[in-house]
Amino acid sequence: MTWAVWITGLPGSGKTVIAQKVRSILEEQGMGGVKVLELDEVRKFITPTPSYSDEEREIVYASLVYMAKLLVESGKPVIIDATANRRRYRDRARETIPKFAEVYVKCSLGLCMERERNRKAEHAPPGIYEQAAEKGATVPGVNVPYEAPVNPEVVVDSESMSVEECAKKVAEFILRRYEQAD
Repeated sequence: MTWAVWITGLPGSGKTVIAQKVRSILEEQGMGGVKVLELDEVRKFITPTPSYSDEEREIVYASLVYMAKLLVESGKPVIIDATANRRRYRDRARETIPKFAEVYVKCSLGLCMERERNRKAEHAPPGIYEQAAEKGATVPGVNVPYEAPVNPEVVVDSESMSVEECAKKVAEFILRRYEQAD
C-alpha cells in the first residue's frame, strides 16, 4: 500500500506534530514503514543557508515532490509535512504521484504566531513570525501569500481540535481510502 499525503498549513499550525501522530496511529494499526518527509529537515540538506526566495522554494518543493515520488514508487507510504505556500507546489505532487491526497491544517494566523513563539521544533527555524518584520522577509501568510487548498481530501481545524483528533481524522482517511484501493 503506497501513497503520499501532503499535510499543509501555515507555519505553527501543527503540521509536524499531526504528521508524527498520524504515523504513530498507522503503525499501531499495522501499517509500518510510513516515511515522514519534514520540509524543514529536508531543506537543511538542499539549502543549508536558505534565502526563502521564490526561485529557491521552486527548487526545494520540486525536490521534495521527487523524493516522495521515488519513495512511493519503491513501496513506501509517505507523509509530506510542508507549508508549500503556493498551490502549484502541491499540485505538482498531485500530478506526479498517482495515489496522492492533500490535508489542510486550518488555523488562524494569530494562533499560529503564538504557537510558533513557544515551540521547540527540532528542525523548524526559530522566530519565523518575528522575522516577518525584517526587510525582504518572505513569511507565508504575512509577507507572501499562503494559498490554502481548494479541494483538500481532508480538513482539520487545529484551533478547535486536539492533535490527537486531527491525527485520528487523517489516519482514518488514509486507512479507509488506501486499504480499499489495495
